[in-house]
Amino acid sequence: MFLRIEKGSAVPISRQISTQITALCLSEQLHPGDKLPSVRELARELAVNQNTILRVYEKLTSEGILDKRHGAGTYVADSPPIKQLKEQREQFYEEWQQLVRQGLLLGLTKKELKQLLETALASEAAEVSTVS
Repeated sequence: MFLRIEKGSAVPISRQISTQITALCLSEQLHPGDKLPSVRELARELAVNQNTILRVYEKLTSEGILDKRHGAGTYVADSPPIKQLKEQREQFYEEWQQLVRQGLLLGLTKKELKQLLETALASEAAEVSTVS
């Protein structure tokens, strides 16, 4: 499972992790029954406090996305709440629309906005390939 956090971001680290795990479930990169890394393992991988990961796992468990099995680990729930996941995707789309509007208000052209997106996607793809 690949997660990326930006420590300088205004978005709290726990929210970044939570959002990314939810997105992996929605995009079916994580399937029902898939085991997630242990709290200790993921905290070490992301260089964050174990309590941060524990809080994320607990939050996603309470939302029905994850299932904690005593002594066995944390898994993607057998029937995650797809409706909630779709709502989060719609929220992302709305946020994306706001970014586009802000860019246009700043005088960026459609071509410049597309270039920014392509650059960001290329940067993500390059980072994923170096981490994997």
